[in-house]
Amino acid sequence: MSRSPSSTYRIQFSKDTTFADGVALLPYLDALGIGALYASPLLESGAGSNHGYDVVDPTRVSTERGGEQGRKALVAAVREHGMQFLLDIVPNHVGVEVPKANPWWWDVLRLGRSSRFATYFDVDWAAGPILLPILDADEEKALSELSVTGSGDVAELRYFEHAFPLAPGTEEGTAQEVHERQHYRLVSWKRGAGELTYRRFFDVSTLAAVRVEIPEIFEATHREVLRWVHEGDVDGIRVDHPDGLSDPGAYARRLREAIGPDRWLLVEKILGVGEEIPPSWPVDGTSGYEALRENQGIFVDPDGAGLLTQLSAEHTGGRQSLHAAEHDARRFVASTILSAEVKRIAALVPGETERTQPAVAELLCGFPVYRSYLPEGRSALDTAVSVARTHRPDLADVLDAIYTAMLADPQGELATRVQQTSGMVMAKGVEDTTFYRWNRFVALNEVGGDPARFGVSATEFHAAQAAREAAWPATMTTLSTHDTKRSEDVRARLAVLAEIPGEWAERVRRWSARHPLPDRSLDLLAWQNLVGAWPIPAERMASYLGKASKEAKLVTSHVDAVPEVDEAIAAWPAAVLADAELVTEIEEFVGRIAGPGRSNSLGQKLLQLAGPGVPDVYQGTELFEYSLVDPDNRRPVDWELRRTLLTRLDEGWLPDVDPEIDPAGAAKLLVTLSGLRLRRYRPELFHGYRPVPAEGPAAAHAVAFARSPSLVAVATRLPVGLGKRGGWGDTVLPLPGAATDWHDIVTDSPVDGSAPALGTLLARYPVALLVRPA
Repeated sequence: MSRSPSSTYRIQFSKDTTFADGVALLPYLDALGIGALYASPLLESGAGSNHGYDVVDPTRVSTERGGEQGRKALVAAVREHGMQFLLDIVPNHVGVEVPKANPWWWDVLRLGRSSRFATYFDVDWAAGPILLPILDADEEKALSELSVTGSGDVAELRYFEHAFPLAPGTEEGTAQEVHERQHYRLVSWKRGAGELTYRRFFDVSTLAAVRVEIPEIFEATHREVLRWVHEGDVDGIRVDHPDGLSDPGAYARRLREAIGPDRWLLVEKILGVGEEIPPSWPVDGTSGYEALRENQGIFVDPDGAGLLTQLSAEHTGGRQSLHAAEHDARRFVASTILSAEVKRIAALVPGETERTQPAVAELLCGFPVYRSYLPEGRSALDTAVSVARTHRPDLADVLDAIYTAMLADPQGELATRVQQTSGMVMAKGVEDTTFYRWNRFVALNEVGGDPARFGVSATEFHAAQAAREAAWPATMTTLSTHDTKRSEDVRARLAVLAEIPGEWAERVRRWSARHPLPDRSLDLLAWQNLVGAWPIPAERMASYLGKASKEAKLVTSHVDAVPEVDEAIAAWPAAVLADAELVTEIEEFVGRIAGPGRSNSLGQKLLQLAGPGVPDVYQGTELFEYSLVDPDNRRPVDWELRRTLLTRLDEGWLPDVDPEIDPAGAAKLLVTLSGLRLRRYRPELFHGYRPVPAEGPAAAHAVAFARSPSLVAVATRLPVGLGKRGGWGDTVLPLPGAATDWHDIVTDSPVDGSAPALGTLLARYPVALLVRPA
């Protein structure tokens, strides 16, 4: 069993949050009770990158973030505070937006197939020169603007700020003549989707895929990180986007062998409902999206589904199922932004004809999960073929041929590329398209979520937690990440709408008539996010809606922007916020749902912190934090406020949950530190799992479990409904055993009896974390 920490705290390192800043934060994180610092990728990345996933040189640590000396100082400080160090790595791709910043890519562009790095990248060399889609849409005019600078070994081909190397002896003549002699071709950015000749990360042409399945390339790309591991600086690794690799299982086995059996190993694997990590992967778990779905879903009222479904149908003019919407979106991305990948796969199918590409696209749209892992996971491929045949019976013979060829050689190029690309189609079609189109209830439109499943029942919730404790006790759990569509507290507030669907529908109808958006689906999305993140400045909301509308690809898009639509969307937030009467009404409504929303926030936080797995806290979310999708969720964190509030809490302050009384949200910090400190200093309590059912008239409003005979967590669910029925009444929580020496560590107070009344136990906070003395 790998040695996992008690908890993790995710920090997004960048030029604005350096290793020195991390050192300064460690006393606070230590006091909070964190078990491990969880660092974003630390290798050299693109200049100014705020995420680090665009690594340009995997052989050295980021200079902007503090360099090797800064990294060593950070690790030393982590050790001084008795904490572990978890590192995020990016094996699938490297950044190539600025070719000169990436020595390997620069050499390949300069020397082509003769470069010693030519095999490092997944380039279709048979297709001719490497296509670089960086020119303006008017390609002919753009080519006329090329120039050559320098001479000899320092000569470069330039397109405004873009610089490219010249092959030796090719610098004579006009810039256009020089361009024709290179191992690459500069083309319009619009040609990338259909003609790109190298594999990339999803549809991002500035992130070129790396062939880490080749041992020497694995060694070259991991040498620096493994040096840190072997020197004892890294206790665990989180692998970004393993589904993009040719053979994720083989990669995991090679990495496990390289880091040893004792280090924590996680994969960013998005599991469908009921899906599990393949048993052959020697990993400790995932980065926790499946836990996010469960811990949030238990706070969603399933009775709200009917009216919210009706509102969505009325608002958008249809009742399309999520499944149909997902298939449409996946089909769209397969035939547009990912058509280059489809063409490359089609060329591998025996007896390729003009019918092959549509068959490949249809197959990629049929997978029930992100990808299969042949020969494991054959059932997912079987389903994909069956779904594709249903949608396109006229292509049945081609689909059968693809299926037969894949099974005949499950490690071959055809099978590999189909599996790699199915995950791309799923991610771009579902997460980045459908989840911006199908907006019945956006609290559920989250990475790893299933918006068609309206919440999680208590039975399902407890079964999932028990299964996690039994099979994956060292997996990570999360509520917010750098990739979530909305922060945990936005989703918790939006969950309240499921308890008041009729009132919400009435508001949306009036508000929308007053300030409509160019697209009805976007309109529904906008009002939910506005109240979820309220108060939010017009600039932040405009930035979010601009991204959301382009991801939805209904009335505008990144590829085919519609200026007048974009302008109308950009102007909407300011127009809404300038409507004083409407703002007053929004503030009144948000004021009514904010309290129940905080109750949900505290509840899901406690369940995550006390439940099976290793909880991660995303930077800043120990306070109520209302952010939308990146880059909104990467805004600076007010660390000084958090330090000040932590000091007050340690002096005995019990803050109010009411946002009017405590707008900073210290109650969430209190719940967070209570759980984190208990996990760190009494780890023996966190073993086992069993539900603890409440008894009485409001029993359904409590969710509780025991992790051991001496630890019980309880949270309030559906708080609006609880209030309507008059509170807890005679509802009690029978605790394990006959002992009466329980103590609530959140309020630092004794518990009355072995079956305390929930009205008393949860009088101050909607949650309690009960322990017995050691």
